[in-house]
Amino acid sequence: MAILGAQLVFSLIVFSFLQKLSCFYSFGRWLLAGRLLRYLHPSDEELRKTAGLPAPGAGKGKGRRSDAKKGSVSRDSEETFTIPRSTPIELDTAKVEAIDLIHLHYYGDYLWIVDFAISAVVVYILTEIYYVYANVNETNISILWCLLAIGFCVRVLIGMTAAYFKAEDGGERILIVTFGFFCLVLCMGILVIDDAVLEFGLEQGYRNFSEAATDLLKGQGIESAGPVHFLTFKIILAFLCSIIGALLTFPGLRVAKLYLDALKYSKENPFKQVLLHINFALPYIVLLLWVRPLSRDILCGLNWRVTTRVMTESVFDNFRIFMFVILCIIRILLLPIHVQSHLNMAYDKVQSIRKESGRISNVDLKKMIARVFYFIIVVTVQYLTPVIILLFMAFMYKTLGQFSWSGTLGETAETFVMSFKRTTVPLNTTASQTQSNATQTIVDRMGEISHTIGHLRAVFTPVFYRGLLSFLTWWTCAAWTLAMTFGLYYHSRVES
Repeated sequence: MAILGAQLVFSLIVFSFLQKLSCFYSFGRWLLAGRLLRYLHPSDEELRKTAGLPAPGAGKGKGRRSDAKKGSVSRDSEETFTIPRSTPIELDTAKVEAIDLIHLHYYGDYLWIVDFAISAVVVYILTEIYYVYANVNETNISILWCLLAIGFCVRVLIGMTAAYFKAEDGGERILIVTFGFFCLVLCMGILVIDDAVLEFGLEQGYRNFSEAATDLLKGQGIESAGPVHFLTFKIILAFLCSIIGALLTFPGLRVAKLYLDALKYSKENPFKQVLLHINFALPYIVLLLWVRPLSRDILCGLNWRVTTRVMTESVFDNFRIFMFVILCIIRILLLPIHVQSHLNMAYDKVQSIRKESGRISNVDLKKMIARVFYFIIVVTVQYLTPVIILLFMAFMYKTLGQFSWSGTLGETAETFVMSFKRTTVPLNTTASQTQSNATQTIVDRMGEISHTIGHLRAVFTPVFYRGLLSFLTWWTCAAWTLAMTFGLYYHSRVES
């Protein structure tokens, strides 16, 4: 059995691209640089002129001479001044360039996540094509790329959540804890629901895993009652899901805010508004595909009241995975619109303070305007990371669950694709008898590794992966959607 084949070539080529060319050609940089407009804060001279204040050196007299004796204190007082909040301030705009983003926090993480995700998608597509035309028995390297992409996204989300959690004021800490406990209780309730309503196949998959693990231990001469009880396994899953919910709290709130702002700036474009509505509603539709009475029973003609079958059950399984791909594509296409709506907040804030009474310092005004742009990378990462996680979890669900993309087009298409497969003779010790002793040693070691992998495959079967990854993928989307729903209510009702 060959451990690595043409997949290794794909990985090496893409890795070389990441290492050598990503600094010159970056998809993450292309998404933001040259496509957005940011607002520039006015200079002190422009603020003085607009507010009708005298120039710093215009004052004469005893008070002025006494201030000059104070040195740096006098210079500080000249640099800081106040203007009426009702001052009509005009903001200039400029295109967002790559050099403007370099110094922003999380910019390096953002570039790495997006570029690595694109590379992982390329490796995954090439691997899937390779598996279509070659009947091989190799370890799928694309799974490792998917795990790394998810791990990088989770690492950044953990860092952002920790930063929110460390904030003393603002209520971010209590919000994360509350939403995490809410997800814990909600997940426990969902795990109780029967598979006839929410079809995860979790119980069947765990039973298959438990039986295979028990048989393996008995075959090794180890007496064991098997893994932990299924109830314990559910409790562990519930705590894992509560952590996922806590990490996705602020990304969900951010998406809801961007959605409302994007709608506000797209009132004159009905087509763009329709796209924004579809983009926001698509996760809800994906979640309903796991509700059996509303999805499989109706679309596959399994309900006794529905006689028309829209698709077969195998096509339906692939259709659910394909919906995550559509979700990811639409989110990326609409990224500039959402990020631009965030940058427009600088203009809205300046207009809102004009309705207030009192005065504001020039330093506070410039910080208020500049802070919007400095937060652009955080907004972009919160918008993209949940989508990337869902995409690669769906890829893992497809590959480890042994689904077929050709099955989406029906049994005829799947049979046609299977006819192109060629049979590849796996490497074994018989073919290596004519080789040298060094080659024989390598083959023996590879045989031992293959033997170990064979035992693991016997325990972690596709049935187990289907149940576990189906539930985790659905729950990640559900926790994210739940946070978006709360954010939509908060920003449209409470905040307004």
